[in-house]
Amino acid sequence: MPIPYTTGVHQLAPQTFAYLQGTCATGYSNAGLVVSGDEALLVDTLYTLDQTRLMLSAIADTVPAADICWVVNTHHDGDHWWGNQLVSDAMIVSSTAAARVMRHAGPETVVPYLSPDTDPRLRAILEPFDFSGITPTYPTITFTGELELTVGARTVRVLEVGPAHTVGDVIIHVPDERVVYAGDVQVFGGHGVVHCGPIANCVRACDTILDLDPEFVVPGHGPVGGKAEVRQFRDYLELVQGHATAAHAKGQSALEAAREFDFGSVPDLAHPERVILNIGAVYREINTDGTPGPGQLLHQMVDLEENLKTQKEKVTA
Repeated sequence: MPIPYTTGVHQLAPQTFAYLQGTCATGYSNAGLVVSGDEALLVDTLYTLDQTRLMLSAIADTVPAADICWVVNTHHDGDHWWGNQLVSDAMIVSSTAAARVMRHAGPETVVPYLSPDTDPRLRAILEPFDFSGITPTYPTITFTGELELTVGARTVRVLEVGPAHTVGDVIIHVPDERVVYAGDVQVFGGHGVVHCGPIANCVRACDTILDLDPEFVVPGHGPVGGKAEVRQFRDYLELVQGHATAAHAKGQSALEAAREFDFGSVPDLAHPERVILNIGAVYREINTDGTPGPGQLLHQMVDLEENLKTQKEKVTA
């Protein structure tokens, strides 16, 4: 039976849960919970303290006896760890690469985008969120490769798959119930974003998940899926990689390449404007000089969004 994509705690298997926020919009990520006896492992905290408090309250209502003794942050994006201070009694785990970047990835990084001088279209993405009161709370345990954690009588595996979406991505495998919490190396129902790459590593992360033969995959954003959704996301990544590589060879800019992307081949994916960020990741890999930069691409992303809306309005008029 499909897991409803609604805000709240959803049981996937005995003592194994997903916390969903019901939208793929920026800043609304998923989390997970693995319980055994009176011990629990939380996969990720959320973007703001209010979001994280709401999640922790829902968890307490669902499994009131569970004490969160482990937190695993899947990567350094703020919507997956800025709520850490609310679970600071737990041992907090991340990859060594992610922990290193977290030192420079706190709430101060959103301040420029909330400035009155910022493109109002970009500012509008972050204005719904209250970042006040956040004290960056960093991992207490870091690792490279693979780490096994014990939660009560259960074993949970943490596997490093970055650099992919970011430099230090990890996935969390719960072998006894065939569940994978994938962080942002998987996004279902929308265009995921490759901040780091190379895209080949993102594809490899998909293959790693498929090799684990999961029944449920909880993406960083979007509804809970399974192996079919992982294959679809892998196909999307390969489509972007092929299109961007060909466009670069023709001398097109990332924006030109994005405008010519075959959106009709992935009509059910939300936020199509984000494809320019993934095309940009391919271009940076080819250029090897850091161009096009993320800031430039964000401004072009909102231009592309307006362009796509105009085209859609013309078609439906």
